[in-house]
Amino acid sequence: MASRLAAKLGWHLLDSGALYRVVGLIALRRGIDFDDAESLADTARKADIGFKEAAGAEAGASPIRVFVNGIDETAAIRSAEVEQPASRVAAVPAVREALFATQQTFRRPPGLVADGRDMGTVVFPDARLKVFLTASVDARARRRFEQLKDRGASGSLRAPSGSEHENAAKSRDAEFTAIRASTEARDERDRTRPVSPLLPAPDAVTIDSTEMSIDDVMAAVWALAHERGLGS
Repeated sequence: MASRLAAKLGWHLLDSGALYRVVGLIALRRGIDFDDAESLADTARKADIGFKEAAGAEAGASPIRVFVNGIDETAAIRSAEVEQPASRVAAVPAVREALFATQQTFRRPPGLVADGRDMGTVVFPDARLKVFLTASVDARARRRFEQLKDRGASGSLRAPSGSEHENAAKSRDAEFTAIRASTEARDERDRTRPVSPLLPAPDAVTIDSTEMSIDDVMAAVWALAHERGLGS
């Protein structure tokens, strides 16, 4: 939704979650202890992270490509294996401090659509429009499940053929259960972390998208942007 809005406004896009996913991915690959705050912060400071718009991206594909030290790591950072590492490093104050300046550099004319759990409370507290987008745990887990399946990010999400359909169905059920549990764990970790906890800004507009399609959400947010004279 954020990428759609940025495209319609002709503004820049910041996917702040991608930054933490990069740090989580690097830490995972290098075997860095997730309790070693200084090493994680050093990783965040030294990582050369770049974004490029994906021209003609297919349905289900990421609207932007994420490059780490010159290598396209878009698929890697979106994999299910990076979910928990990203959430863990995001809870480290030193990492958030290291990435704060990076996020600020995205704020430039003609405007910015920033996607992230602390965009309206910490990173851009003076934003002209803040939307706290939420949905039930089941709805978000189901969307994540379908997203991973569409991207082919997890082999276990691809259903086998022939006589293995029944086992495949059980495997998909187990996969969904794991994703749901991971979503709940991430929410709890983000709500209770001491720095930049997950909560709506006092002046944010909350939209519960549980029963809404992405087109419905886009229409609602576009109406809010229009009311505030953004992009006009």
